[in-house]
Amino acid sequence: MKSDFILESLKGLTFNLHTCPAVTFPSSISICMICFSVSTKDQMNKVSSLVLYNFLMISYYLVSAAAADLCTVTGRAVIDFQGRFTAVTDRCVYSMLSDSSTGFEVFATFRERRRRDVSFLDSVTLKLQDPDVQFHLQHGGRVQMNDTQLNLSSSGQKLHGVWISKDSTGVMANFTISSHTVYLFFDGSTAQIHTGTPVWSSVDGLCVNSSSISAQRLDQYSSSSCQIQYNDSLDTSVNCSAIKDHCNTLKESPFSSCNGDVDPTPYINACSDTLCKYPSVDGLRCHFLWAYARACSLNSRASVGDWRSAAGCSSAEGFCQDKVCSDHEFCGEKISGGTGCLCRAAFAYDYKQSNTLSDPTVCSQNSGSITLIGCLLEEKGVDFSTLHLNDRSCRGAMDEEKHMVTFSFDSSSTCGTEITNNGSQITYKNTIKYQNSSDVISRQDQFYIDFSCQHTQPETKIVAFNIKDSSVVVIVKSGQWNYTVAMKAYSDGGLTHALDSTTGVVLNQKIWVELTTAGLDAAVIAVETDSCWATSRDSPSSQPRYDLIKNGCAAPGDQTVQVEGNGEGTSNRFSFNMFQFTGSSGDVYLHCKLQLCVKQGNSCVPDCSGGSKRRRRSAGYGGPAVISLAWTQ
Repeated sequence: MKSDFILESLKGLTFNLHTCPAVTFPSSISICMICFSVSTKDQMNKVSSLVLYNFLMISYYLVSAAAADLCTVTGRAVIDFQGRFTAVTDRCVYSMLSDSSTGFEVFATFRERRRRDVSFLDSVTLKLQDPDVQFHLQHGGRVQMNDTQLNLSSSGQKLHGVWISKDSTGVMANFTISSHTVYLFFDGSTAQIHTGTPVWSSVDGLCVNSSSISAQRLDQYSSSSCQIQYNDSLDTSVNCSAIKDHCNTLKESPFSSCNGDVDPTPYINACSDTLCKYPSVDGLRCHFLWAYARACSLNSRASVGDWRSAAGCSSAEGFCQDKVCSDHEFCGEKISGGTGCLCRAAFAYDYKQSNTLSDPTVCSQNSGSITLIGCLLEEKGVDFSTLHLNDRSCRGAMDEEKHMVTFSFDSSSTCGTEITNNGSQITYKNTIKYQNSSDVISRQDQFYIDFSCQHTQPETKIVAFNIKDSSVVVIVKSGQWNYTVAMKAYSDGGLTHALDSTTGVVLNQKIWVELTTAGLDAAVIAVETDSCWATSRDSPSSQPRYDLIKNGCAAPGDQTVQVEGNGEGTSNRFSFNMFQFTGSSGDVYLHCKLQLCVKQGNSCVPDCSGGSKRRRRSAGYGGPAVISLAWTQ
């Protein structure tokens, strides 16, 4: 159509060719010049119209060629091949460039950082159809081919047709799609896709048309919650007017030398769109200037000069290069300086709302642990290696993959745990604290996190068995406690001859009774026989009643009773001389009430000295278990 118009316009014209004057064009543009004159005014008008038309067409193609081979994704902004700006407002995965003829695709993942309502480019993936290979370009200069971590350098390597390399600025990859070479750069925050030629008909994606954002969302790679919209409170430290002035420096020297080749407008819009909602931290103040300067270096031979010095920006090295963070983290600037792995806003939201740095305490029968969130500690400027429990030798263990710090104690390593009892609950308490320092000054806040485990005391359990069962084990369950109690009678002090239904017992014969438990931690718990008494019927509360042990000591009315090892461990024993109730049938039922006790020195051992039989103050641990043993004539 265009050539027909030109030929029709040339009909009937007579040209006189001349030598063209010297004209200088940019070295990146090739121009073929033909200089001529015509003989009539009418012919001149036709030629003028033709020249104007072709000048406009040439200008259009020159400008289009300069813009149509570069797509920039920076922060949440997508600047497509045509220079159109679109902001990604969720945390989903989007197709940037796909080729229907080969199945090749480049897609980008967006995630939040310090705010839930502002997303950032987080990673870029190159997907090949044949073979089925994916290259994952991640933060910190990491690259995975499927599940294999690649060890890259500036010399690069070729894998499945993709040439990939890494230097201090970021990761570079180039590959061929439908006979077109595509260059990809990613530094952890900015991706630029450069084709070198205008795009071809079989390609699609946000880089081709950024306004088709919903159509390019890849649900199969996105999280189910990625489209949830948040509205965090405004950051009052952001001065949007000053931000816009800063972003508009792209129209000033030294950037202005590139403005004729790369339109700064979408980059200015991307800059102000993000920084009017998000604090100018983590290098973002220079982030968008760098994206524009690199676009200029790709699309024009005009240099923007030493823009970093003019803008007060640091070197071109990639931000957080070689810093590896967990999935719930991003790499950012710490309040103490330098970079570290900080919490993503959605992950940290519940912790910050409840003003906590940890998950709930995990408690079991004889142990407790608490896990601090490493990225929250980073935000507070707390070095986890300086923290310890009450016992300074007990320090936290860092999970190197998830960056969680766990402090724990158990019966073999109590770490200074304090044990208290209020009569209804047993409480284990410890404290995470900052290491004491003899330095004159300290740059860390005082740090104290108390954590505790509370256990409800078990209810009273009453179990009974007959002497004919020479070995009976009774399981006691209450709350979190699960242990067994056994009661056996013997005819000798060495506890070698157990009594059973075939063993004859005569009046005034000495009997030894052993009470044992299993499933309790002897380092922490002791068993105290609180009382033992006999009845003529099977009910422990029946009358008449005869006391053998009271308050952990031998009852003062019976000189044959002896108590051994009471409150010292998880078993004890006592002895007495056999008797019968006057006027009864001859049946004797022996009942004992056991109390578990938290060991604190000798506090579980009853004080049976003197006539008062005073009891030590002990930390009771669980309700009593009452066990009955019967002799029948």
